[in-house]
Amino acid sequence: MFLEIQGLLNAQEVARLNALAGQVKFVDGRISNPASEAKNNLQADHADPSYAETVRIVGDAIARSREFRDFAFPRRVAPPLLCRYEPDMKYGVHADAAYMQLGDNLLRSDISCTVFISHPASYEGGELTIHIGRALPIKGAPGDAILYPSTTLHEVQPVRSGRRLVSITFIESLVPDEKKRELLFELNEIAALEGLNMDWLSRARLDVVRQNLMRMWTA
Repeated sequence: MFLEIQGLLNAQEVARLNALAGQVKFVDGRISNPASEAKNNLQADHADPSYAETVRIVGDAIARSREFRDFAFPRRVAPPLLCRYEPDMKYGVHADAAYMQLGDNLLRSDISCTVFISHPASYEGGELTIHIGRALPIKGAPGDAILYPSTTLHEVQPVRSGRRLVSITFIESLVPDEKKRELLFELNEIAALEGLNMDWLSRARLDVVRQNLMRMWTA
């Protein structure tokens, strides 16, 4: 299941990230995945003083997003990473690593998230393409985010001109199983949309089901 969040970042945050992208040092993206033959991009240098601000801006936007929380059931979220693609850069078909080092601990990647920063008209190519039996190309507006299962094959198409700037992160969910997470999301959406139309007993019974499933399915 996928979720598009329109306007995860506001206009001021998008503008600030674009400004920071002009001053932060970028390094070869393969530094975080040296064995990958598919990866050809740039990512913000963790050692650069401006890097922390890029993480904070996107992290704060994620933290305040009810849509993000309701969909992902996040336990932990990796620090968002600013990535840049220049002409001829791409990230070929790949699967995200199941576990990622986060400090002294490992984060299990259940959900992947791309936050678009560049205006889609400012670059050609560069579509995030998710393979789900057919290729699904995605090119969001500045500030929009797309969440999708980390289990899916995906790629970033070659950038033909311009500059593609995004921030990416990975989420370890309280509900690791994708299908169970989808069912809980749908139940919660129904409860939010229809709860006030139910009589109190039916609403309470639905809530019992939702909460007990959470107890059963959370890791």
